[in-house]
Amino acid sequence: MTVTRPDVVPPQPWAFPEPRRHRLSNGMDVLIYPLPGQYVTSTRIALPSLLAGEPQDREGVASIVSRTMDEGTASHTAEELAELFERNGIGLGAGVTEQGMVVELEATTGRFGQALELATECLREPAFDEAEVGRHVRQRLSEIEHERASAASRAAIEWARTFYTPQSRASRPTAGSLETVGAITSADCAAYHAAHVRPDGGAVIVAGDVDEAAVVADLERTIGAWRSENPSAATDLDPRDERDPGSGRIVFVDRPGSVQTEMYVGTLGPDRRVDGGWAPYPALSFALGGSPGARVDALLREDKGYTYGMRTTFRPRRRDGVFVAAGSVRGDVTAESYDLLLGVLEGAADGFTDDETRSAIDYIGKTAPARYATADVVADEAVRLRLDGLGTDFVTGYLQEVQALTPERLGEAWRATLGSWTTVLVGDASEHADAVRALGRGEVTVVD
Repeated sequence: MTVTRPDVVPPQPWAFPEPRRHRLSNGMDVLIYPLPGQYVTSTRIALPSLLAGEPQDREGVASIVSRTMDEGTASHTAEELAELFERNGIGLGAGVTEQGMVVELEATTGRFGQALELATECLREPAFDEAEVGRHVRQRLSEIEHERASAASRAAIEWARTFYTPQSRASRPTAGSLETVGAITSADCAAYHAAHVRPDGGAVIVAGDVDEAAVVADLERTIGAWRSENPSAATDLDPRDERDPGSGRIVFVDRPGSVQTEMYVGTLGPDRRVDGGWAPYPALSFALGGSPGARVDALLREDKGYTYGMRTTFRPRRRDGVFVAAGSVRGDVTAESYDLLLGVLEGAADGFTDDETRSAIDYIGKTAPARYATADVVADEAVRLRLDGLGTDFVTGYLQEVQALTPERLGEAWRATLGSWTTVLVGDASEHADAVRALGRGEVTVVD
């Protein structure tokens, strides 16, 4: 019997789900993404309270507030709230970014209304019990010690401190330092919450198999009833983080006896509103360091065997962004690996091949439907873009633009990115710093 194989045809164009838009009586925007079959509803509440609003001697207070809002309220103790969440299968979490606070809520469709009631209670009337705040402060201090012990985390922290001016909030950890977190009290949390955690300018994003009218009604009776008690107390600023003029150098964080060296190399990059469009930058990330076959790993991992893997990425921010290449290499080849890495990045200015371009286009375009297949991922992308002042039509737009990319466009975008490198190496400086100096790639400073 002869079997005729079906023709393989290109996939149809894909678009990010379109939201249904509403506005609550307290002014908060509502974006509803109906996703049939997604019976666990993912809700994100975006509150644009910028990190610049934190007192500098209490940096990290926004993170502590986000972690303790569900640790007791005026209506329920921490234990009672925990029981209510567990009994109803509701998950609540919160965190902060440079652009605001995000409350994450997961619940089955049938428990959606109850989940909103609990989330609204935590937002409106957190108790900030002294014992609970103290516990989370201690946990954060422990995290900081772990971050200092992790070579990758230590490299990222030192890189930000080197890259940005000391006045820039981005130069310091989002969740605070040992000195600032250790000083945070319950009163500090209450004061920050009163001034900055408010519905003004906020949005609620709901993704799942939901009834639109019922969702709006539930939102209106819960979070829509939340009002700012003292909006005039807000002191949110939006200063521009600036690159330090002296950041084009190499900082070697000394770890005596380390058998590996963590590399963190980067420069200034674009934001999502860059002239010419965002499409080339995810493609560049993939072509340079987005897979084992990309240029960095093809040389340092597959050819040389110096690393388990290094990755490159563009990280857009509200204004500007950064390009970063990061990963660990064998300690005994630190200088050679660093030189080879910069050679790959700088050599890319000569251009990209048709095969590299097509591979990046196919990966970004053809995997998009799977990447955005679940309610939580849809909600996460929507809230991330909302805090950046964009809608999810941005995703559809740049995915369409990706299909038209050419090697020439990739080369043009990469050459526009190339600038002086800020480098942090975490490893045994006594063994390898002199070899790095000998490369002549820039001033090398050793720190403990």
